[in-house]
Amino acid sequence: MSPMTRAPTLNDVAREANVSAATVSRFLNNPGVVAGETGTRISAAIDKTGYIPNALAGDLATNKSRMVAVLIPCLENSLFNDMIERMVGEMTASGNNVMIGLTGTGTERTDSLVRAALSRRVDAIIATGTVSQNVINMVGRSRTLFIQVWELPEDPVGVAIGFRHEDAGRDIARFLASRGYLRPHVVTAESPRARSRRDGFFAEWEALGLSLPTESITDMPTRFGHARRVFADVRRLAERPDVVVCGSDLLAQGIIVEAQAAGLRVPDDLGVIGFGNNAISGEMRPTITTVDIDGARIAREVMAAISRHQEGREFTSRRIDAGFRLIARDSV
Repeated sequence: MSPMTRAPTLNDVAREANVSAATVSRFLNNPGVVAGETGTRISAAIDKTGYIPNALAGDLATNKSRMVAVLIPCLENSLFNDMIERMVGEMTASGNNVMIGLTGTGTERTDSLVRAALSRRVDAIIATGTVSQNVINMVGRSRTLFIQVWELPEDPVGVAIGFRHEDAGRDIARFLASRGYLRPHVVTAESPRARSRRDGFFAEWEALGLSLPTESITDMPTRFGHARRVFADVRRLAERPDVVVCGSDLLAQGIIVEAQAAGLRVPDDLGVIGFGNNAISGEMRPTITTVDIDGARIAREVMAAISRHQEGREFTSRRIDAGFRLIARDSV
């Protein structure tokens, strides 16, 4: 048999499966409505003919793209990677297509990617970074569901699924005070969420009647190499801190390496606490005390929100608190 000189069509599949084109169309849109034996024949016919459904035609008919845009600042050393991997897996399994955009740390590229996603009529946009007024305006004029993750603004643009970073900072302060630490050095990245955690920590530390912490500022995204400069800052202080509070587990790992290279014992001479509970935090020696964010729950809540939106159901709440928990390990 000579190879086909044109792309196979719906009619080719119908002819091969000995059913109508309408039956093939129904099967492609919702396999459950077609009898099992008929569905098996259609699937075999699709495989044999090499037919690729026109997703755009189905989108126009249903007014749903089954496309979701996920926007993250970066892939390297990202706190969001585990959560994003879970979400992409769940969304793909449920029949959605996922496009990932890297926004960087500013707002200009975010605005451009949101505009591109809206032009493709995506069902939802999931954002992990800063939201500008321009994005708020664009999303407000569209039917696309906008989901902010890892934070809980009082008035979300669409739906917010996350936690209060200020509360996380306060919890870290209370935990360290309960362990007897008196001289924390706080390392804050240049981002609104990291600053919220820093402000919560400082406010709680002051409320506990303890002396003002010292601090260092790092660029975003946080890198392993930042630890060397931060540790140099620590060593120049008139009074050495007894614990370093890091904005990520990667930075905490770097501080531990620098401290050990300088002959300090962690935690006997210097405590270190991270944030994010990535894989390295439980595998280091010493293991890293950190704050765990339930990425699996955030992923489930995101999927539930997308399903609700695609089904046209109203939201009972636009703010979902996924919480956090502090995991005490060897480094403190």
